[in-house]
Amino acid sequence: MASLTSVTLDVADPVAAEQFYATAFGLGPELRVRASEAPSTGFRGFTLSLTVSQPSTVDALVDSALAAGASPVKPVKKSLWGYGGVVQAPDGTLWKIATSAKKDKGPATRQIDRLVLLLGAEDVLASKRFYVDRGFTVGKSFGRKYVEFELPSSPVTLALYGRRALAKDAGVPPDGTGSHRIVLTGDSGPFADPDGFEWEKAPH
Repeated sequence: MASLTSVTLDVADPVAAEQFYATAFGLGPELRVRASEAPSTGFRGFTLSLTVSQPSTVDALVDSALAAGASPVKPVKKSLWGYGGVVQAPDGTLWKIATSAKKDKGPATRQIDRLVLLLGAEDVLASKRFYVDRGFTVGKSFGRKYVEFELPSSPVTLALYGRRALAKDAGVPPDGTGSHRIVLTGDSGPFADPDGFEWEKAPH
């Protein structure tokens, strides 16, 4: 069965990146870093999202990320779908921290409900077919706009979003060149998808 067991970010300084993520979000082995100087400019074609239970937890995680060295990209605010904002880690990765809840139900925590990897696709339907052909099961699908895969045993949720729409949602221009600076690990690799995102096979 298809899975996404971890996400590895290519960073210039792995020690600094590990320290940032431990301090800012407290993520576990599902997020890894490795040294790379692969050239990359502008939007890298993906975002990582932290879904949490309430607005105060969004504020707590955004504040800790900024204190640890992240840069603000989209200020935290209320919207039709909930409450959230976007920050950029020192290594360049874009992080969206959000909740669908409009009000707090208790004190703020640092509890993360879901880690979601959104891959920007030039053609969402073509990328969807590519992944289905490799054993991925579609959980949610909204035409040519958005696809989320059903990976019940995976610590990372995988979804496809139109590249330009994803950049707009993150608050950055859609243009970018060079490496995505990310590698995905699961049971289905190794392969590269239609947008050049690389997968490697998980060790057993």
